[in-house]
Amino acid sequence: MGILWCAPAGAAEIEEYQVKAAFLFNFAKFVEWPAQAFKSAGAPIEICVLGPNPFGFTLANAVEGKAVGNRKFVVRDIRDAQQANECHIVFVSAAGWTRSLARLGDIKKCCVLTVGETEDFIAGGGMINLRLENARVRVEINPDAAERARLRISSKLLSLAEIKRN
Repeated sequence: MGILWCAPAGAAEIEEYQVKAAFLFNFAKFVEWPAQAFKSAGAPIEICVLGPNPFGFTLANAVEGKAVGNRKFVVRDIRDAQQANECHIVFVSAAGWTRSLARLGDIKKCCVLTVGETEDFIAGGGMINLRLENARVRVEINPDAAERARLRISSKLLSLAEIKRN
């Protein structure tokens, strides 16, 4: 059960989002949600993209036909933080963050894993930031924010990330 942690040097933008899509899939393997986060035992894991979608079809293709436990994936675009409350993983695109579409305080406190890609995402209350550095995707995690949302992040994932606190 390996995790893809970086893109090859000189990777194009499309490869960056292929790597980030793989991260989102893998995060579902290494994060534990409370039972009340799902409508039923077989409900899917909903990955939502808030703001302009930089993935195109890459994210949907990355999770198509895959499951974590008995949960398949649903990928959808959302327009505002209120819609994010129906999701399990919310990716806030850089454009969505800078255009103020996302204010993480509008997302309910329980059960939504927030993932972003901007320098100030963790400081703004986000849980996981996917930062591009020297053509590599680096992972920053704020375990305190995840704990407040009643999410448990695996120690395996935490050991491979840079820990940040806000």
